[in-house]
Amino acid sequence: MAHSYTPGLKVTSRTLIRKERRLPIAGCVLVQKDVRVKADDIVARAELPGPVATVNVVNQLGIAVSEIQDFMLKKEGDPVKTDEVIAETRPFLKFLKSVAQAPIDGTIETVSTVTGQVIVRAAPRPLDLRAYIDGTVVEVRVREGVVIETEGAFIQGILGVGGEVCGEIALAGKGRDVAIEPDDLSDSLSGKIVVTGSFISSEVFARASKIGIAALICGGFNDTDLRKLLGRDLGVAITGHEEIKPILIMTEGFGRIPIAKATYELLAAHVGERASASGATQIRAGVLRPEIIIPAADAGPRTALDAGGTVEPAGLMEGTRIRIIREPYFGCLGRVKSLPHGLAVVESEAKVRVVEVACDDGRTAIVPRSNVEAIES
Repeated sequence: MAHSYTPGLKVTSRTLIRKERRLPIAGCVLVQKDVRVKADDIVARAELPGPVATVNVVNQLGIAVSEIQDFMLKKEGDPVKTDEVIAETRPFLKFLKSVAQAPIDGTIETVSTVTGQVIVRAAPRPLDLRAYIDGTVVEVRVREGVVIETEGAFIQGILGVGGEVCGEIALAGKGRDVAIEPDDLSDSLSGKIVVTGSFISSEVFARASKIGIAALICGGFNDTDLRKLLGRDLGVAITGHEEIKPILIMTEGFGRIPIAKATYELLAAHVGERASASGATQIRAGVLRPEIIIPAADAGPRTALDAGGTVEPAGLMEGTRIRIIREPYFGCLGRVKSLPHGLAVVESEAKVRVVEVACDDGRTAIVPRSNVEAIES
């Protein structure tokens, strides 16, 4: 039987998920191996250096650089408060005295006898690293972070924006193939991961933001609305750091596209259960997809998923469930009907390897193999 490899999305009701949680700088791990953690638990903490402010002491006091130490009231390592005097002259007439003051709360970091400046550094900012998923700590990496393992449902989307959130799964709207309206969202959805329909407009997003919804999951979104939301062109997608609420996960792409039936039914089966979601997306090397993880309450059969939440290239064979990801059949779902041998000439007159697809809507399409991705379950 013909066989080919192609990228794929994971949509599965049961799998083993391992997540590496790593601090950006060295810090302190707060949990031990084999401990059960909740998504909101802090598993590691680091301190980011605070911002600095400089004081040109020699200019303010009118002294020589070599004299700076003689006029300092504070030394390196001393704490200071905003407007506290850190250096002063001592003239015979007091009204001629000049002073230099701390511009911020912090610590004297450097007193330079070369530049005549004093550097004051603000207090460090704590950085808390949360577990993100309910699970068990299976590995502790000293001063770096942990690896957390859980079993449950795992669903990947096409594109997302926004960071990590946790909340209960909820449904809104009239079905997977119907565009949601602002009135379909109620205040009871606050803090929840809401599964909608084929399309979300900017008005719906604004309503969700006002309510305080944690995440919106939809089939598609308007690319111009996304540009307005982010204030910039997305370009080559590397997302996940946007300060937006709710986060947005598109399961199919841009435009009005029904959520895939398998995806919608899997999410609907877990309504009321607590889940974790991330809009982080990377299309370049090291592909990262937006995801929804729903930890299971019990153990059971599973397939392995690696620590990054990514999947191995999927085998494309006759009968494989796929999605077409480029026009003119963009968004079509179906199964591989055949994998013709050799090269074929496509509409662009290029010679490429193709796949024959039996679409769910009854059409048969012959498209380049690079225009499809497998849907793994």
